Amino acid sequence: MSDTPDRRDDLPPKTADAARTGDREVIERALLERVKELDCLYGITRLAQQGNLPQDDLLRETAELVRVSWQYPEIACAAVTLDGQRYATSGYRRAGARQSSPIRIQGETAGEVEVRYLEPRPECGEGPFLQEERRLIDAVADLIGRIVERRRVEEQMRALSRELIKAQENERQRIARELHDHLAQDLSLVKTGLERIWTAQPPAENHSAQAAEITERLGAAIAAIRDLAYGLLPPGLTELGLVDTVLRHCEEFSQRHGIAVDVFADGLEGVGMDFDTQINVYRLIQEALSNTRKHAAASAVRIRLLASYPNLILRIEDDGRGADLEKCLAKAGREKRMGLWSMRERARLLGGKINFRTKPGAGMRILVEVPGLRRTRGGQKTHSDR
Repeated sequence: MSDTPDRRDDLPPKTADAARTGDREVIERALLERVKELDCLYGITRLAQQGNLPQDDLLRETAELVRVSWQYPEIACAAVTLDGQRYATSGYRRAGARQSSPIRIQGETAGEVEVRYLEPRPECGEGPFLQEERRLIDAVADLIGRIVERRRVEEQMRALSRELIKAQENERQRIARELHDHLAQDLSLVKTGLERIWTAQPPAENHSAQAAEITERLGAAIAAIRDLAYGLLPPGLTELGLVDTVLRHCEEFSQRHGIAVDVFADGLEGVGMDFDTQINVYRLIQEALSNTRKHAAASAVRIRLLASYPNLILRIEDDGRGADLEKCLAKAGREKRMGLWSMRERARLLGGKINFRTKPGAGMRILVEVPGLRRTRGGQKTHSDR
């Protein structure tokens, strides 16, 4: 402890009490200002964590957070300007004392954050603004710059991923057509030609079994090629629509693998979807069924397609053995298995969200919600497969 005497001890009692009270009030005001500053930065961070919050709303709400965080919020207004667009609080005017800080993105000035006092206030640091407010407005501008830059990078990555998925789908369609229209047809002609030759000139008895085996293998190869083509490009998606195509796929999946699949769609009358939405939702179902067959040891799967305009809700549930989701995702990452990861990516690229719920012995439940429904005069009918 310091041996320096407190000069207030030499003051009359009432004067010393007043001095102490004044010091306490100053400290309390300073602490209150620091709390406001922390609330401002924390509030902006919380806004940034809302990935689905439009950038315009984020910047507008940031301007309001800034306004109430300054020393005299009752006479303050604030604005965030980005790429020439201003997002201002109500009552904003380009008048009065002004404090500002530039927003920099990738080293270049892209806008600014500004606070104005609409009435005069005493000088205290930087005009009527506190020195701490200078540090705060610089921190806010830096934070906005990093948030916007990250969002732009994420949007670029989403755009690249969308283009990649489109390229993959186009290549799948090309390969599917080649397999179905050329290779499968050519093999069918070969099989038919061999059968005609063997009908006209039956092979010797010691070669008859070999001839039958060749014919059988050709038939199996043709079936496998057509199955592969079907998997690459679901026939009828454009003509029949999503529900009928999913229904057909689930029926064939059930027959082939002995897993009961119950499909139900509701509320899709009078709504439509673009091809990108349809093919990605179809792929989500396809991947979920594939994962169920490979890992779940399930006997039944339930699929629900529900319209909640403008969103499409997809629910997929199985009665399998379930899993520890965190361990499952970690293992998939280590082994570079793309099932659950690709499902997440497809949902994200559609602007939607996907949630997995599972635990050992309790099956798997997948809930997907994606936008993309639009009103149409006709539409797909409700289907139920029970």
